[in-house]
This record gives sequence, structure tokens and C-alpha cells, in this order.
Amino acid sequence: MSSSSPSPSFWHRPMVARRADERHRASTMLELFFDLCFVAAVAQAASAFEHELAAGRIGHAVLGYAMVFFAIWWAWMNFTWFASAYDTDDVPYRLLTLVQITGALVLAAGAAEALEHEDFTVITWGYVIMRLAMVTQWLRAARSDPERRGTCLRYAAGIFLVQIGWVVRLALPEDTGLVTFAVLVLAEIAVPALAERTTTTTWHPHHIAERYGLFTLIVLGESITAATGAVRTALDTHAALGDLAALVAGGLLTVFALWWLYFAQSAPRLLTSLRTALLWGYGHYLVFASAAAVGAGLALNVAHTAGHGHISDRTAAAVYTVPVAVFIALVWLLHHRTSGLRRAGDVLHPVAVLAVLAATYAPSPILTTGVITALLITATLLLAARGTDSRAEPAH
Repeated sequence: MSSSSPSPSFWHRPMVARRADERHRASTMLELFFDLCFVAAVAQAASAFEHELAAGRIGHAVLGYAMVFFAIWWAWMNFTWFASAYDTDDVPYRLLTLVQITGALVLAAGAAEALEHEDFTVITWGYVIMRLAMVTQWLRAARSDPERRGTCLRYAAGIFLVQIGWVVRLALPEDTGLVTFAVLVLAEIAVPALAERTTTTTWHPHHIAERYGLFTLIVLGESITAATGAVRTALDTHAALGDLAALVAGGLLTVFALWWLYFAQSAPRLLTSLRTALLWGYGHYLVFASAAAVGAGLALNVAHTAGHGHISDRTAAAVYTVPVAVFIALVWLLHHRTSGLRRAGDVLHPVAVLAVLAATYAPSPILTTGVITALLITATLLLAARGTDSRAEPAH
């Protein structure tokens, strides 16, 4: 007789390592929910970034955005790699993941205050909530996986010690804020390298690539949402439709091209060692941050066209073109060999980066950027069709 009650194993399972070659490994509904909740943090950071840019505080905006986005990215990334190796999907695992989501929402609530007023109190506590939940997850793994117990305990100890540092930082004088932030960031990114120096966790290359791809979709989607809201506001203020049409067309072309560019790559083939995985994973900080900044830059240009903001035309254009150039450059660097430029396809991305930066000085920089990125995709497809760039792959 069947029963609708969960099986006993659902309540608690040993947190043993999953196989790195597990077939048909895909993101779970809990992971997708986790990503969805991080949209709030990305949206708040991008919105506050745009606000600071519009006020003309460019340096302050860029620095604050980099700091806030690090907290979002690092907490997301650590959960992603842990889940790839130790997702048991039992009740304790789910509850601890929900605690991390709660921390993400607290972080989102404090993002604007941190970026605009350099008050990191709320965002720090949200971050610490997420990270302490990860400590508990690693301790569970250490108990159930004797082969990797040392690795798991190093993760737990390293994360816990750094969280003490983040809390202590709140009590330090304001003039030490940037230095202590840099030190703690270095400590955070050192933990995985130190923890896995002898025995690595069993993360799944295809699962990791899929998870990173999903987060890329989130930040690109947030760009579309931010731009849509900005256009709606501009229409309410009776901005010129011709100017808005050029911005919208250029923005859509750019986002479509960035999506195509990212998903034309085969990431799993690169994730063959801890060193390459760390480089690839860490490099995505700039991929994610630049993708989210594209939306903020487009929204800022829409507002600027409508007569809002206190920045020059050239600065408004650079706020958009620079993140686009960074995204293209990082995707190329992370997925291609850069030891030499021996094929036609090898020079396409560097040339496109330079062309996008030059578009800052074009009469219609957003539309020009969209055309350049569309031409980049067209050129890569033509070269792939001719067989001159064997690394180019169609998006799946």
C-alpha cells in the first residue's frame, strides 16, 4: 500500500560525496529557488549602482558596486560548488539552504545602504548568516565523508574564522574599511585553495557549468528588467521616442549577443583540474558583475536621454560600453587559449573589445555597441561554418 509520507531517508541522509562523473546531473529545484532569491540582491546592487552613477559619484559607485557584488557572488559560488559535491536533498540540507536564502534577502536589503552610504552593517550580517550556514554544511560533510574529512574541516574552520573577521570589521574605524575589506576578501578566496590542497571535493564539471550558466541568465535577465523599467519611466516623462528607440534597439542587440557569446562556449571541457576550476570560477566574478552592470548602464543612459542625472554624455556612454567590453574580454579569456593568435577567430574578440570601447565616442554609442556585438556573433558563426575556427560551437 503506497503512502504519501516521505521515506525515513528523506529526513536525514549521510552527506557522502556525489560522483564527479554522475550521469544526467542537473540543477535541482532547490538550487533554482536559491538562484531566484539571489535576483533580489543583484537587482538591489544594480539599482543602487545606477543611482550613484546618475548622481555623478562615479568612483564611489564603481568601488561600492565591486564590494557589494563580491558578497553576492562569493556566497552564491560557495554554495554552488558545495552542492555539486554534497547535495543530499534531505531535511537538514534543505533547511540550511533556506537559512542561506534568508541571509541573501537580508544582504539584498542592505545593498543600497552599503553602496550609497558605505554602511555595511546589514549586508555584513546577511552575508555572515549565509556563510555560517555553509560552516554547518561542511561539518555535516566532514562527519559523513571520512576520505575528505580534512578538506571539509579546513573549509569549515576557514570560513568560520573569516566570518569573525567580517563582524570585527564593523567595529573598526571607518578609515580602515577598504584595507580590511581587501584583506578579508583575500582570506575568503584563499580558503578553497587551502582546503582542497591535498584532497579535492567531487564537484561535477557539467553541473558546475550549468549552474554558472543559470546565474549568467539571471544577471542578463536583470539587465533586461532594469532597462524596461527605465524606458517606462522615460516614456512617462515624454522623452523623445526616436532616441529611446535607438537605446532599446542597441541594448537588446547587446544583451542578445552577450547571451549568445557566453553559451557558445563548452565550459565542462575546461574544468579538468582544481587550478583551472579556480581560475574559471573566480574569473566569473567579473563576468557576472559586468553583465549586471550592463543593465544599470543602459538604464542610466535612458534616464540621461530623458534629461535626468548629472553626468556628461561621454561618461554615460562609458558606463555602458566598459561593462560590455569587460564581459566580452572575460568570456574570451576564460574559454580560449591565449598563448598565441594563430587563427582568424583568435582576434575577433580582442578587436570587438577595442571597437566597443571606441563606441564610447560614437554619436549613438548604445546602438553602435549593439551592432558591434551582433557583428561579433555573426563573424564567429561564419568562421565556424567555414571550419576556420574549430573551437566555435553553437549555443545549446
